[in-house]
Amino acid sequence: MDNTQRGFTQPNKDAKLKAADPNPSVLKFMAKRRSALVRAMTAPGPNPEQLALILRLAARAPDHRKLFPWRFLVFKGKARAEFGAHLAEFFKADCPDAPLDRIEFERCRFERAPLVVGVVSSPKECPRGTPKWEQELSVGAVCMNMLLAARASGFAAQWLTEWYAFDGRVDGVLGLQDNERMAGFIYIGTGSEDPMERPRPNLDKLTQNWRKNPPT
Repeated sequence: MDNTQRGFTQPNKDAKLKAADPNPSVLKFMAKRRSALVRAMTAPGPNPEQLALILRLAARAPDHRKLFPWRFLVFKGKARAEFGAHLAEFFKADCPDAPLDRIEFERCRFERAPLVVGVVSSPKECPRGTPKWEQELSVGAVCMNMLLAARASGFAAQWLTEWYAFDGRVDGVLGLQDNERMAGFIYIGTGSEDPMERPRPNLDKLTQNWRKNPPT
């Protein structure tokens, strides 16, 4: 078993888990979380065991009523170039005057990293009425978990959408159903340079304590 898998046994169904588990090292890790830039990624990417762990941890996201309203599409090896051929075709159809180097850039988009995971939002019909919005929030949590799991496994990762996440022709190539859409694509590889810190929000301006309005 790969070292990244040791000690990460999946709990058995109905296993009793801790309600709280203080872990300063996790807090320190999250305090420095930063997406890497896909232009600064190279091989190698995760091996099969590492990828299996990353996906398993990504799937440990809040999911009201256990609907699993998402699924994964993995692009590795020659599949990245095969998918890129479709991107180049669609881009050229939309921009016939585009220079050849730009069309080639579109062709090579998925080759910017050794591994790309497409996360599909796949909402389910719920007889108990779990709103679609809640299910879409679960998909976002899956994407965030994947970024954290990839970084904790020693890889650079970036969550991108770009134009091909919103194109009906691409949806057809990906085999999406009418009720599905792309939440995004997670690019994963080995970082060739460390990212710089970015501006963070002023939380005092974004946080308030709710109070009942005083009587008028």
